[in-house]
Amino acid sequence: MASLITTVRNKFLEAIRSVEPPGKWKILVVDEHSQKLLGSVLKQFDILEENVTLIESISNYREPQPEFEALYLLMATTQNVDRIVRDFSSPTPQYAGGHLFFIDGLPEPLFERLTQSPAEPYLKALKDLYVNFAALEAQTFSTQSPEMFFSIYSPPRSENEYRMARDRLDESLRFTSKLISNICITLNEFPFIRYYVPPNHPPLGPLKPHASTRPPPPAEGSGRWRTNLARGAEARAYESVESDYITKLLAFMVQGNLEEYKKQTPDFAKVDPARGRSTLIITDRAMDTMAPLLHEFTYQAMANDLLPIEDGKSYTYKFQSSVGAYEDKTATLSDQDNVWTAVRHMHMREAIDKLMADFNKFLEDNAVFKGDGAANLNDMKEMLAGLPQYQEQREKFSLHLNMAQECMGIFERDKLPLVATVEQNCATGLTAEGKTPKKLVEEMVPLLDSREVINANKVRIVALYIQHREGVPDEDRRRLYQHARLSIPEQDAVNALLYLGVRISRGPSDKDVKKKLKQKPNDDEYELSRYQPLLKTVIQEHVENKLDPALFPYVKDSPSAVPPPTLRTTVTPTTSLRSAKPSWHRPARPGAATESSKQRIFVFVAGGMTYSEMREVYNLSTSLNKDIYIGSTHTITPRQFIDDMKSLELAGVGSRVMPNGLPEFKGPRPYQQFYDEKYFTKDGPRPQPRPNPSLAVPKKERGRPQPSPTESYASTNSYTPSMKEDKKKKKGLFRF
Repeated sequence: MASLITTVRNKFLEAIRSVEPPGKWKILVVDEHSQKLLGSVLKQFDILEENVTLIESISNYREPQPEFEALYLLMATTQNVDRIVRDFSSPTPQYAGGHLFFIDGLPEPLFERLTQSPAEPYLKALKDLYVNFAALEAQTFSTQSPEMFFSIYSPPRSENEYRMARDRLDESLRFTSKLISNICITLNEFPFIRYYVPPNHPPLGPLKPHASTRPPPPAEGSGRWRTNLARGAEARAYESVESDYITKLLAFMVQGNLEEYKKQTPDFAKVDPARGRSTLIITDRAMDTMAPLLHEFTYQAMANDLLPIEDGKSYTYKFQSSVGAYEDKTATLSDQDNVWTAVRHMHMREAIDKLMADFNKFLEDNAVFKGDGAANLNDMKEMLAGLPQYQEQREKFSLHLNMAQECMGIFERDKLPLVATVEQNCATGLTAEGKTPKKLVEEMVPLLDSREVINANKVRIVALYIQHREGVPDEDRRRLYQHARLSIPEQDAVNALLYLGVRISRGPSDKDVKKKLKQKPNDDEYELSRYQPLLKTVIQEHVENKLDPALFPYVKDSPSAVPPPTLRTTVTPTTSLRSAKPSWHRPARPGAATESSKQRIFVFVAGGMTYSEMREVYNLSTSLNKDIYIGSTHTITPRQFIDDMKSLELAGVGSRVMPNGLPEFKGPRPYQQFYDEKYFTKDGPRPQPRPNPSLAVPKKERGRPQPSPTESYASTNSYTPSMKEDKKKKKGLFRF
């Protein structure tokens, strides 16, 4: 399987290696945003090893280096294009030449601005990389847009704000669609696209049908036509608002993006007969509102739920040194940690057993301990303190030992066995014995009354119970809140389920909702892990060709109705410097890793994906023999989900993600203007002129660029070969 992290890493390395100036050394110019993407997959030392001797920020003042060529790795903004032009427009050019690599596709108007500028003679290559997405794990990606949860689901504050909220959402969806398209382009896939159509509720948030967002109604008499085509475009547009779900809009935007790219690049995504064409399934958080509330007991999901892990990666813990002293240590949980990747999707009990077994094998292989090995976590803890010579592996075992112990301590302290039993009964509608839970209220109320159960867990229980009952009478809901002693914001979190299409209030005449997506029985041996995310059912039924096409329609082509390749129209773009490969175009060196020939499935969850859904994608990749990737606007934990739900009605005001709420929207604007604003960076100050020193200045060493004499990015992050050994010891990639 092609790892997303490895694929993006190789793309960056290919771009860097493709620049081979006569003098060997080259300068790398980045901006604040491209630097973060670069730093997420490459270490500082990896870059320096590629004959990169200076790394500079394009927004800071840089000393001219007219004897050396530069590699620009930038976001495709108007501001960055103007900076490139400025670099080569002065009497003394900044560099001898420029090789341009843009993280996103460079729009044609900006490309023409470059080719018609004084910089054109100095530009030697231009390539669009399409890597603007965060590769979190080998099979997981994110657009890192947690604010989208509020853009999608928050109701407009007044009747007058529907139009504005809809326009703001359209702008955000266009951006998100570009990033999803980047994934497909990077992996050279033009997938079939399916999207979720909720059967039980109309479009949500700003997409809720409203007079201000509806096109004008059709003329009188148009309804007499029986066929949809004969009724005319006006009638269809007027009624389409009823089915303008977030998933549908996003799916059609991605389809349009890929079709446009295919026109410009006819060789894109030619189907490999051995692999077959891939599929992209677009759904949203409202499809499964149980998964973000449940306690999960697989290692990664449980740790992110119970421990203070930042962004799913950084965890600070007490580390015992070889002299017995304890110190705070911050570890990074990533695919580079082989202990983490081996156990992250295991049930906590299995994960602890494997940690013990691997630790004892480690002792045996390295012959550092004579005895019976570790029998429990405390034994491991004592032995780890005495292994200073195996620092790296010792730190990994120490980290995961600490995390496992902390999780199990909270598991007992917060009465999670009892809490999780009620949660599972609510979510699955069955007891562990497979029977209908008839004593759910009797089991739940003591937990709600207990002061030993924290309020966050009570919110989860109440929210799951209301969903299990498909709504409860308002008086019953009030009593539940009273038993649990929930605060007003905590009550708001439960009530906000309404904005995700959940029925929370039920009257005497309300009937049960017939569910079209049902959970399949789980053969998991653990009673507290019986619920499986609905996404698992969707992927399984898609692969088995059983997924209801009314529930997940295709945007355009479907596997049974694909036109033969000869019928596809390929448009040859007009000749330009970009397409004609001028003298200053040098293609990147090929060097992609060997890929498997398994069919690919992409899943995108708008509004946040859970760690349980990420786990299922990995497990299904193995069981279904497919390469499955999952992405979302962001990754959510139950804690974050409840926090966001508290302020959902207020458009995010008071939330951790955006305390001030969604920003004011000033009206529709061109996409490039939105993109320029999102990736805007401030120019650094020019350095003050310094007096010439009285002592003679030694001649600059020819053949190596010199660091810029500023105290900005260029001085703190400009590297020369002689500095490599010192700099590679420092943590982090670049320091602004």
